[in-house]
Amino acid sequence: MASLDDIPAMTQIYNEGIEDRVGTFETRPRSHDDVRAWFDGVHPLVVVERDGRLVAFGSTSSYRSRDCYAGIAEFSVYVLRAMRGQGAGRVAMEALIAAAAQAGYWKLVSRIFVENTASRSLMARVGFREVGIYEKHGKLDGVWRDAVIVERIIPENVR
Repeated sequence: MASLDDIPAMTQIYNEGIEDRVGTFETRPRSHDDVRAWFDGVHPLVVVERDGRLVAFGSTSSYRSRDCYAGIAEFSVYVLRAMRGQGAGRVAMEALIAAAAQAGYWKLVSRIFVENTASRSLMARVGFREVGIYEKHGKLDGVWRDAVIVERIIPENVR
């Protein structure tokens, strides 16, 4: 699980994702205070370390405010630019799925840019299915971007 000590590294990794324009519609770099707000005690956050350095993280957040969606969390996973393609994202996702299951969530959902084949492939490998595509879901740098919707049921929490 992530700790408050991980905030500087998580901020750096997230800001790399923003700069690279392949993983989020966000354009404004985030501060340590922005990332600290993710630590709400309800939504699991996990980190992956290699050789004592934080190289990836996975986070969950609220999906919708209606009570019927209380067991669904949105998720994100980000990997340090220099470590992409080396398995850290998979470790983060497996840990995040386990943490979400332990926290009682029954489903994880997210959106991935259609052209982000690395993320789409990773999600398929860890049991997510592609549900559909949001066309022109948002503009990034003035360009409309489509996003693939992914979901994974956590079977042990579906009763």
